[in-house]
Amino acid sequence: MFQVRIHGRGGQGVVTGAEMLSIAAFLEGRHAQAFPSFGSERTGAPVVAFCRIDDKDIRLREPIMAPDAIIIQDPTLLHQVDVFQGLKADGYVLINSARSFDQLGIGEVASRLRAERQVCVPATEIAVKHLGRPVPSAVLLGAFAGLSNLIGLEAVKSAIRQKFSGRVAEGNIKAATEALELVQLRRARREVVDA
Repeated sequence: MFQVRIHGRGGQGVVTGAEMLSIAAFLEGRHAQAFPSFGSERTGAPVVAFCRIDDKDIRLREPIMAPDAIIIQDPTLLHQVDVFQGLKADGYVLINSARSFDQLGIGEVASRLRAERQVCVPATEIAVKHLGRPVPSAVLLGAFAGLSNLIGLEAVKSAIRQKFSGRVAEGNIKAATEALELVQLRRARREVVDA
């Protein structure tokens, strides 16, 4: 079972991001579940959502305490909430930021992780470019597909079309595609440098 925990703030599409990830996995023939963890928080308050993906039925219903991947939609949470709690040693980390892990003040965390499984992507800027709004969830879904290879771009596009329609869907698809291509380009460059 592959488990993803998504951290963000109310109004950023954290729950929608988890739902689209589960839809994309389902469209590729796997079992998936997505659910949030929040109370009566208002817009801007920290929110966590979860997604599980497996090849067989998923019976667990509790929050994810030992994620295989963490997606951080709002980097201001990095020093307010222990977003890395329970992350597996070979886990994936995707952060919505144009800054590096060192610039974000989390270089020590990055040094403990596999370099090819961590990336920062300016998802908010990409969303504004394609949608005119700072909603990074679909952008991060595309970036996650490029980072993890857990889901494919066609499933991402279909999941977006199930949640949105018209210009909003097409803008989100363009944004997700750009993010996936950005992550793939960075991975290719890293492989060349490491070779």
